[in-house]
Amino acid sequence: MSTQITILALLTGLVTGALFRFLNIPIPAPPELPGIMGIVGIYVGYKLIDHFGVGVDILELIGT
Repeated sequence: MSTQITILALLTGLVTGALFRFLNIPIPAPPELPGIMGIVGIYVGYKLIDHFGVGVDILELIGT
């Protein structure tokens, strides 16, 4: 993972969040800690399954 891309993503998020607040538009993300932790949990769960190399190809199962 590139540190430069991570920093640019953070800066983009900060600018976007500031713009949403400036324009008084609700942010398209959970505004409270439990919602944010849910998103973190989704990411960590995804990475764990990727790390262990397990999973099922649903499209293959249904034949498409």
